[in-house]
Amino acid sequence: MCGKFFEDFKINEKFITPARTVTETDLVLFAALTGDYNPIHTDEEFAKKNSIFKTRVLHGLYTLSISEGLVFRLGLLDGVPAASLGWNNVKFTKPVYIGDTLHLELIVTEKRDSKSNPKMGVVVIHYIMKNQRDEVVMEADHALYVGKRT
Repeated sequence: MCGKFFEDFKINEKFITPARTVTETDLVLFAALTGDYNPIHTDEEFAKKNSIFKTRVLHGLYTLSISEGLVFRLGLLDGVPAASLGWNNVKFTKPVYIGDTLHLELIVTEKRDSKSNPKMGVVVIHYIMKNQRDEVVMEADHALYVGKRT
């Protein structure tokens, strides 16, 4: 599958990713990779007694990381020179629990030519992550450096 070059993206264009269910293994591996063993993520008894959620919740940054995996599954940038320029306005609006099924709704909100490289452009995509109850659990704006066709 060939991805989209800068010219192919349209303002207000929308995409919906496939979904994925969060597992216990996901949470444990993320804690191990990052060293973030905060008991709100890793200790069920602590979470039951001491957190407002009354059970373990997924790391916010892992929720953001999952969003990138879901976008990858769309193939939007397959074979296209691209890089992440950064994230803005990241908000974790609801907790994500083990067993939640997540998907993303994407909206292209901005595109402009690169100031430093005429072969590249900047595309900003608004991410809206929802769970199986259609509740928004995360929102963010992702700026991407995307190659031009010409």
